Amino acid sequence: MFEVGTMRIERGIFLAPMEDVSEQPFRRLCRRFGADLVYTEFVSSEGLIREAARTQAKIVLAEDEHPVGIQLYGNRHAALVEATHLAVSQGPDLIDINFGCPVKKIACKSGAGSGLLREPELLLSLTRSVVEASPLPVTVKTRLGWDEKSIIIVDLARRLEDLGVKALTLHARTRSQMFKGEAAWEWIGKVKRAVSIPVIGNGDVKEPADVARMFAQTGCDAVMIGRAAIGNPWIFQRARALLQTGVDPGPPSLEARIEVYLGLLDEELARKDEPRAVREMRKHLSGYLRGAPNVSHLRAALMAEETRRGVVEKIEQFLEWRRRRPEEEWRAAAVQPTFEPTPAVEVPEAVS
Repeated sequence: MFEVGTMRIERGIFLAPMEDVSEQPFRRLCRRFGADLVYTEFVSSEGLIREAARTQAKIVLAEDEHPVGIQLYGNRHAALVEATHLAVSQGPDLIDINFGCPVKKIACKSGAGSGLLREPELLLSLTRSVVEASPLPVTVKTRLGWDEKSIIIVDLARRLEDLGVKALTLHARTRSQMFKGEAAWEWIGKVKRAVSIPVIGNGDVKEPADVARMFAQTGCDAVMIGRAAIGNPWIFQRARALLQTGVDPGPPSLEARIEVYLGLLDEELARKDEPRAVREMRKHLSGYLRGAPNVSHLRAALMAEETRRGVVEKIEQFLEWRRRRPEEEWRAAAVQPTFEPTPAVEVPEAVS
């Protein structure tokens, strides 16, 4: 049972904070598909207190995405405290501190994220400042340690609990591993047995079966899904069904997935200019089109599009092509028929 503040969640399945991915439209989509709790992208405390527009946009929340946590990172007490006040003013359900991001820009150049695993006393002092500044529950996301020779997570977890941290998310790799190798789930179990606060497991959760396996192997209170949710928001719905019934219902049909994709694109278009929105949605494409026979040509065509109209035209051409050729026909063929998208026709703009 995950209990933090007013939240009571049984075997929670959460969306991880991911830079340039867990924006508000995607968070709302994952909530609709069953994510019990979602987190914002990484929010720089320095950017927030300096009123950087793109940083401020990260903490704007929608009513239908709750429960939601705002995740902050930084290595200066004053900046984190001020950023905490600003984040709290947006009405999240909790404040999360990022001590786990391994990317060089944050961990090495900024000395934040997982870089603070090399300075545990500073990490703990920063945590104390945020806990004291926040009227909301404060949680922490971190890793095992900086490298294999400095795995400090069990002692660190106990000390974070003593400071008043209400839950701990553990990505079961060291910073040095980045995202390579296998996540060492046994450490999630060790931390769970060492503390009384909820422990959220993270790392190598790729399929609904992995969610069930992590619960069974580690005894964690919740499972956090990161990269596996990109282009695959129904993973939360599938995992919940598997936990409740023992059966994974599988992904939606291609047509249903495309409808979801276009809906998410429209939400992005409401927030950004068209070329940028279409380009940034490309990272989701592989997931939405995964498993559809002969879809590589469509994927390649969509990767070159920069307008919604062009995207819709290519998709409609592909779906019409599929309708003319029953799936069993190309699955049985020695050589699959090839979908070749029709080049877009230039239409002159109307003259007023």
